[in-house]
Amino acid sequence: MNKINFMRVVVGGVIAGLIINTGEFLLNEVFFVNQMEAMLRRLNTPRPGVNFIVTATLLTFVLGVVIVLMYAMIRPRFGSGPKTAIIAALVVWFCVYVYAGMLNSVLFGVPSSVLALGIVWGAAEYTLGGLAGAWFYKEK
Repeated sequence: MNKINFMRVVVGGVIAGLIINTGEFLLNEVFFVNQMEAMLRRLNTPRPGVNFIVTATLLTFVLGVVIVLMYAMIRPRFGSGPKTAIIAALVVWFCVYVYAGMLNSVLFGVPSSVLALGIVWGAAEYTLGGLAGAWFYKEK
């Protein structure tokens, strides 16, 4: 129980990243597309291009790996299972959505209703991703 199975961290992390990337696509390209386009017009900024999308997608897969790695690291203290997976996922969610999201919303003038919905959405997608990634993680 003291050795982390890094291959399973990566496998679970890719699964978590896939779920979170899917959630991000739905959030930004389906639910918030009008709000995003209005904000970009207001800021006189073009829509994110291929470089941004590729970078964001790859970083989200890295976040999935980080969530599963955190799950593996805190398992000895909290035990294996959904509760521990949710804790790991919500720690990363807090750093990304709450901390960075609130700072960016103040900087770019994102309406508080959009921010609140995004934070709740992020909690759900990170929790689902963390649960799925942790399900694929095994010590041996």
